[in-house]
Amino acid sequence: MIPTKEQCLELIQRHKMLPHIVRHSRLVTRVALLIAGKLNGVGQQLDLALVEAGALLHDITKTISIETTENHAQTGGELLTSLGYPGVAEIVRQHICLDPGSFDPDAVTEAEVVNYADKRVKHEEVVDIEDRFQDVLERYVKKFPGLEARFEQVQRETQLVEQKIFSKIGIRPEQVKDILIKG
Repeated sequence: MIPTKEQCLELIQRHKMLPHIVRHSRLVTRVALLIAGKLNGVGQQLDLALVEAGALLHDITKTISIETTENHAQTGGELLTSLGYPGVAEIVRQHICLDPGSFDPDAVTEAEVVNYADKRVKHEEVVDIEDRFQDVLERYVKKFPGLEARFEQVQRETQLVEQKIFSKIGIRPEQVKDILIKG
C-alpha cells in the first residue's frame, strides 16, 4: 500500500517535522518526480505514487533524530513499515545509502530516484552533487570521526546513479534546476 499525498502530509504534520525539513522534502519530491517522469518517458516503469510518497516522507523521523541522534533513515523505515507502507519504508530506509549489491545498470529503481533527488537538494536549494557533498563533508564528516569511509562510498554510489539516470533521459544533471524553475 502507498499513502496518498494527503496522507503523507498528515503524517508529516503528525510527526511534527520542522518547517525547513518539510520544505526540503517538498523540493526533493519535485526533483524526484521530474526525474522519474523523464525516466518513464524513455521506457522505465517507475511507480510515481511510490516515488512521491518516498520523497515526501524520506525525512519523516529526522526532527526527532536531531535529539535522539538515531539514524533517521532506519527509524523512518521502521515507522513506515509499522504503518503498513513497506514499499515506502524501503525507499526511506535507502535514502542515504542504497542497499549494497542492488545496482542494476539497466533499470532505475524508485529508491535510487529518491536517494539521488535528496543528494541534489541542499537544505531548500537544488545544487549539483559536488556542492551537496561538500556541505555534508563540512557539516558531518569533519565533525564525527569514522564517517569518512561511508561518506566516500555514498559519494561513489551517487555518481554511479547520476550517470545511470542521465545516460537514459537526455538531459544533463545541471539542467534539473532550470527545468524546475521554468516548470
